Amino acid sequence: KLEEVVKEAIKKKFLVYGLSEHCPRYRIQDLYPEESHLQPSDLSKTFSEFVIEARRLQEKYKSQITLLVGLESENITSSSTTEIRNLVSQYNLDYWVGSVHHVNETPIDTDLETFEIALSKSAISNSHTEGNANSLEENLFASYFDAQYQVLKDLKPMVVGHFDVIRIHRPNFELTDFLRKKIERNIEFVVEYGGLFEINAAGFKKSQLQCAYPQRDILKLIIEKGGKLTISDDCHGPQAVGMNYHKLYDYLKEFNINELYYLDIDFEKPKEGRKVVVKVMRNVLELDFWNGEF
Repeated sequence: KLEEVVKEAIKKKFLVYGLSEHCPRYRIQDLYPEESHLQPSDLSKTFSEFVIEARRLQEKYKSQITLLVGLESENITSSSTTEIRNLVSQYNLDYWVGSVHHVNETPIDTDLETFEIALSKSAISNSHTEGNANSLEENLFASYFDAQYQVLKDLKPMVVGHFDVIRIHRPNFELTDFLRKKIERNIEFVVEYGGLFEINAAGFKKSQLQCAYPQRDILKLIIEKGGKLTISDDCHGPQAVGMNYHKLYDYLKEFNINELYYLDIDFEKPKEGRKVVVKVMRNVLELDFWNGEF
């Protein structure tokens, strides 16, 4: 239950917590194996019910925690970002997370077998890729970062989700100069419009990564280019609220990150004019928050 997630976030002394459900997928072929009994219309219905419940919880618990209601994006087909803009407008969402989970219309962050299918498609499709790659991996990575750039340009997401999730099944793949140029382009664009880069603790639970998203080389680039950082647990249930935040603390300390940015809502405004603002919290490494049971 979504309410169980919120109660757990309050228990662990979160001050602001974002509820960003994945956007619906509209084609039958984009359903995951565990969704084989569903239709795309069921996903749309679930999303609508999520927003209704999240708004209820936002009001119910507003004296204990600031909740933001939003979505996490996708870029599967050429119409994906238009579909997301429509959802943001239809539900008057507080924020949206810009994420990519598919390349060549194939999931890249689920199991290795599906990742290999996306990789094999890189041999015959480079529709997202600007430039020439030298290997299947390089082409797949390039397609991912080009798809990410499309999301950034079309949506200007307030938060950029798991920047380098493409590395989940190739954690040791060395970034080439060809790829670094695309990564730097994406980072510079986000810095320009003022978006936040999440440091996503979900990476720590991936045995092949043993690191947060983004990994150290990209995080270093973001810091060098003046990117604003926020944090995320990528929670999919109450058991994952704040998961691995003890490791996240060490990751922040390693990079001397003592300043984090976050979204907040000006509740003094009427609901139809609710405004989301970016705020900064300094001296974060000294907060009592990190003494919680993470």
